[in-house]
Amino acid sequence: MYESKTHPPIPRKHFVRRVLLHVAASLALLLLSILLGMAGYQYFEQLPWRDAFLNTAMLLGGMGPVDPPRTDGGKLFAGVFALYAGLVFLVAVALTFAPVVHRVMHKFHWEQDR
Repeated sequence: MYESKTHPPIPRKHFVRRVLLHVAASLALLLLSILLGMAGYQYFEQLPWRDAFLNTAMLLGGMGPVDPPRTDGGKLFAGVFALYAGLVFLVAVALTFAPVVHRVMHKFHWEQDR
């Protein structure tokens, strides 16, 4: 996907496109995670969509749920989703910054003599 160190860095226009694609992938992952969390809260806790969204957003943001789970299934879902949310945060950050880190490293290691 990325150019090797034997190739010159891609032009800025292509780099911006690459960054935007990575940001779009991160946003898609976050949107999918929000929908998954909302569906879980609606199914296990019978929360209205607004409350399900709030709880999901708070878990994905690292704050914890607003409404404490009342059912056993809801408690299990909230715990598993909290673990998932922590991983989603790490993956989204890594996915967003990967092209920038690659470009910086590429500029340091590119063999210009070729």
